[in-house]
Amino acid sequence: MLSLFLSAAGQVALVAVLLGAGLPVLFAVGVRSFAVAAGVPASGSAVPASGSAAPAVRSGLPAPLLRGIGVLCFALVVGSVVIGLSVIIATGLGQSVSFEHVIPTFVPKG
Repeated sequence: MLSLFLSAAGQVALVAVLLGAGLPVLFAVGVRSFAVAAGVPASGSAVPASGSAAPAVRSGLPAPLLRGIGVLCFALVVGSVVIGLSVIIATGLGQSVSFEHVIPTFVPKG
């Protein structure tokens, strides 16, 4: 009984870490990749307060690839939010979400 409880608690903890910290980190990676692609100064502000130009953040990756990484990160975050909302809405309607044909659909419970 204790092993079953610990197994379930471990699964809940894993999902909490992935969704609770993973999605914000993924969003931050997307924002950072767009900032590096745009050449934002290392100070983090678009216009340095001291008047001297801060050096831009350099990356070995080309700007279009960085923008693509940012778009992919944002798409994963939006997709996760949409799937989470669809599960919540389906539960409120007394249904469940099925992924049989890749696209999530609402199906009656049973």
